[in-house]
Amino acid sequence: MPGLRPGADRAGAPEDPRARPRRLARRGARRAVAGLIALLGADPATHRPHPVHVAGDRTYVETNCYADVLIELLHAHGDEPLAALGSLVRMDFEGDQWTFFKPAPADLERLFGIDIHEMQPYRPLPGQIAGQLAAGRTILVELDAWHLPDTAATSYHREHVKTSVAVEAIDAEAEVLRYFHNAGLHELSGADYRGVFRLDGPADPAILPPYTEIVRFDAGPRLEGDALRARARELLAGHLALRPATNPFERFGAALAADLPALLAGAPEDYHAYAFATVRMVGSGFELIGAQADWLLGPEGAPVADAAARIVAATKLLSLKLARRRAFDPGPVIAELADAWEQATGGLHAALA
Repeated sequence: MPGLRPGADRAGAPEDPRARPRRLARRGARRAVAGLIALLGADPATHRPHPVHVAGDRTYVETNCYADVLIELLHAHGDEPLAALGSLVRMDFEGDQWTFFKPAPADLERLFGIDIHEMQPYRPLPGQIAGQLAAGRTILVELDAWHLPDTAATSYHREHVKTSVAVEAIDAEAEVLRYFHNAGLHELSGADYRGVFRLDGPADPAILPPYTEIVRFDAGPRLEGDALRARARELLAGHLALRPATNPFERFGAALAADLPALLAGAPEDYHAYAFATVRMVGSGFELIGAQADWLLGPEGAPVADAAARIVAATKLLSLKLARRRAFDPGPVIAELADAWEQATGGLHAALA
């Protein structure tokens, strides 16, 4: 799909490409192709993911569905998502899982003027999506990964799993949906479109409507440059003051020691669910914390980034030990994680003082 070219009829210097998605969101979406209503005019064939979603030296290219979607949506919109990750320092062990982290809604509003709030899906969803896109907004919605072709290696036509996406474009007549999910921008159509919106057959009253949110881009000023970094630093300091009062890895270690016998004796799917909710969640979160420290604090953030890298490496090691399904002593790895957490939070406190 060719991209929209707002202002192409006006003479003068070429437009700054960073301004394009911003103006589109302010003025409302346009029809880039007959029938296709788009928010930003982004194309899956040309979309480049944010660097935190690019494989290479990263351990966790994907984190969780909600955080990943917002990272890609902000990136495509011309914003720096790393500014909005300050709340991740509040990650805690919740007793049987680590915090399912995401950018704090209040931070998105103060940094970028973005407001996210619940929407009532009381009408057919494709029509509601089209209406919001036409108004320059988008929708965050939980869909069934069974119908999402970008999950071909995991859930696509294999298992029913809910996951969050942000809609970039829809063509209800041609049955095409473009959506941000995980580490990129994707497209589905045809049977997958009908399946994801449950258009075939009568509605099943036993199936509840998906959780849906509106994303508005007109809730305040959008900060850039030094102003963005200053606000991100302020927000990070506020979140750091609310970090766990005790070392969460020590509490996780006690729970893991108690869980380990049943986990090793259980089914493989039990391990995968446990690993995602625990070591993968906290490891991917701290990899983002390290990326934010590099972006926001520069050389001052080096101790934080180093400590975050230690946490990432230790969680990966713990994942491998769990996957082998053999008894082991988690104590040394937990001690490494606990020490790195102290270094990370202490480094942040020193850098922000």
